[in-house]
Amino acid sequence: MALNDLDRARLSDALEWAQQAIGVSDPNPRVGCVLGHADGRVFGAGATQEAGGPHAEVMALRAATSAGHELRGATVWVTLEPCAHHGRTPPCCDALLAAGIKRVVVALADPFPQVNGEGIARLRADGVVVDMAEGALADAARELNIGFFSRVLRQRPWLRLKIAASLDGRTALPDGSSQWITGTLARTDGHIWRKRAGAVLSGIGTVLHDDPGLDVRLVPTRKQPLRVVVDSNLRLPPTARLFDAPGKVLIYSAAPSAARAEALRQRGAEVVLCPADNGSVALDAVLADLAARGVNELHVEAGERLNGALLDAGLVDELLLYIAPKLLGAGHGLAALAPLKKLDAARTFSFVDATPVGDDLRLRLRPRNLSESFTPSATREWGMVR
Repeated sequence: MALNDLDRARLSDALEWAQQAIGVSDPNPRVGCVLGHADGRVFGAGATQEAGGPHAEVMALRAATSAGHELRGATVWVTLEPCAHHGRTPPCCDALLAAGIKRVVVALADPFPQVNGEGIARLRADGVVVDMAEGALADAARELNIGFFSRVLRQRPWLRLKIAASLDGRTALPDGSSQWITGTLARTDGHIWRKRAGAVLSGIGTVLHDDPGLDVRLVPTRKQPLRVVVDSNLRLPPTARLFDAPGKVLIYSAAPSAARAEALRQRGAEVVLCPADNGSVALDAVLADLAARGVNELHVEAGERLNGALLDAGLVDELLLYIAPKLLGAGHGLAALAPLKKLDAARTFSFVDATPVGDDLRLRLRPRNLSESFTPSATREWGMVR
């Protein structure tokens, strides 16, 4: 049946709960759930916890039970289809059925192969009414889990390329100086986006010059993303600052020296040989490996060379640009792209949003062919049939 105003309000509440799973639930999707009655009462709510911990539906059931509510005949509003399989946790469908839930409103179906409609079918087979959202609510649920959808359906993370630049497109002075082109608020906002990611990736040139931490420091987080360096010849020194933060370090190399690799392993890094035919690191293979490790969103902060290689290879799903109201003149550019033979071969993007952040402007863009098709129905193009 069509959703009513209460359904839309409760799903909006569930989406706010799902936001709490950012930086917590990966590699599992970010899910929120609200449990209540058709008369408007709310009994409980929750968000998915760490992998292996309770899902959003179980958290909402626990909250409602602790408050002493009678749940038989209640309604559940959830941002993603409840699971029906035994993974690290029991099926959420079983918990909902045991509680006597009579209606479930779902923002979006789950593309994970072991779910993929089975949760909805299981609930309906046991007499539960299941209604699906459309439009903005479904889109919002999908955006929140855009990396999860990408990993499951394309077997690669959603790659977000972050760049801070001047009005004339400079990311550093000729000597490499870049701290700081943008202001404090823009840098803090960048860490909010780092927090979303399962991994933060940079190139060896940037690491050698800037010695970045590649961790989340400017906003609170319960877990740190995997720190990843593309380093063809293993030039990363064991003294690099990125080894100092909690969490794991992963290095992709093309022709590693056994001695250098061992020194990096002694610092706790994992070294993966991933060569391309030209002697550099195979970037498409890096994305496939990160997806196999459960990385949903990949946040890249690199220099113009690696930026250009990722763009030329068509591996960038989203540009996250922070533009400072400054002119720097000569210096390093956004990306070292291969030259074009004709103007109509230019890479074309669509704006997602433009947001002032302090004195700077944050732009989000997606490749035109991706943004035009990246709607809930576009799952067919990624091989998902319902």
